[in-house]
Amino acid sequence: MNNYIALYCERTMPGLWSEPLNAVSNISFLIAAWAIFQLARRQQKVATGICILITLATSIGMGSALFHTFATQWARLLDVIPIMLFQLGFLWLYSRQVVRMKYGYAGGLLVGFLLASNFSNKFTNIFNGSLSYAPAFLVLLGLGLYHYQQQKREPFILLAASGVFLLALSFRTLDREICPYFSTGTNFIWHLCNGILLYLSARGLILNRAMID
Repeated sequence: MNNYIALYCERTMPGLWSEPLNAVSNISFLIAAWAIFQLARRQQKVATGICILITLATSIGMGSALFHTFATQWARLLDVIPIMLFQLGFLWLYSRQVVRMKYGYAGGLLVGFLLASNFSNKFTNIFNGSLSYAPAFLVLLGLGLYHYQQQKREPFILLAASGVFLLALSFRTLDREICPYFSTGTNFIWHLCNGILLYLSARGLILNRAMID
């Protein structure tokens, strides 16, 4: 394997099985997708938007597993693109179906988020690249505060998701720093936490969404 991408502590050489924990831990996203589907089905109808989120959650798990297996640029794209699409899809659905924003305001929010994410992606050397997730964390925290203030169903759920996100970012940031003491690193915990994050975020949406697509 030539020109492989080595971003994480666990990978020390080329090879398909050089990041076993980072690869296998992506099962958390598949479990999250299954749990989201089960929750949505109990609400009597799995709406189109929720189906898209479930598909994207599954794609995140598969794409990330491929990246941590092959460690190539094409696999990295399969990792990062579904993550961004899930963020955009969730933000659109929450702003439209829970906050009840008009199309223009919701679209403007998405554009602002994209611009902020693009800017933060320029600082890949800071905090092991975790700074690139700052816009997503801040938006989720803002939605969590709104969710609580408006006393939506399960009012603390998005704040809890924000807490899990912060914990996940901490483990992602520590991955290379802890390498000399813990050879497998901590990026696999980032995956495990993010599976929980996806479920909590989707739960807050599903339990409070207006019954429209």
